[in-house]
Amino acid sequence: MTQTDNRFRRLLAALDHEFARPELLRQALTHRSFGTPNNERFEFIGDSILNYTVARMLFDRFPALTEGELSRLRANLVNQGTLAEIAHELAIGDFLFLGEGELKSGGFNRPSILADAVEATFAAISFDADFLEAERVVRRLYASRVESIDPKSHAKDAKTRLQEALQARKLPLPRYRILSQNGEAHEQWFVVACDLGDIMIETHGEGGSRRAAEQQAAEKALAELEQKALPGRKKK
Repeated sequence: MTQTDNRFRRLLAALDHEFARPELLRQALTHRSFGTPNNERFEFIGDSILNYTVARMLFDRFPALTEGELSRLRANLVNQGTLAEIAHELAIGDFLFLGEGELKSGGFNRPSILADAVEATFAAISFDADFLEAERVVRRLYASRVESIDPKSHAKDAKTRLQEALQARKLPLPRYRILSQNGEAHEQWFVVACDLGDIMIETHGEGGSRRAAEQQAAEKALAELEQKALPGRKKK
């Protein structure tokens, strides 16, 4: 990066992109609470870049999967949780520009803010260079995730897989309930419980939507269920 302080050096190395226009990266990392210009409009472009790139990676990697199966795989890879994981890997929270209120409330570690900043950064790279460069960065960050996918277990979402696993064992279906719901309408955060009462398993999931939180809780419940290796119940 030219003509900028060394604050971003670590992030630039992690992204593997050198900005000719450093102000674009700064805007991508600026939350609306800090002022304008911020990254809200950048997110719109970054989301499109991300969705196309991951879709193409999955399309090439799994030629036998249907459109519905590919869509479910993509949804698991471009959701807020995965983007927040990538943000932590890049340590993006260390570079965010946040308003005083967000700083005090831990906004630098909030999944929704981190996910938005990652998407906005993809947009900033495309504006600084071109789409192909942004696609290259996305591919590099997602390569191991796509490579490690087992389509047999991930083509269906977690709630569906949990339901099928319980039915195979002749167990009752899970019960989901909201434990907490916080934030303004445009930036809510849900904590949801997944209760498998008959076998004493209860897991919690979090997310920017009720569905996302339920999916995370279901994924955890499925892992615990498989760990217990419960035998199928015989019909009476």
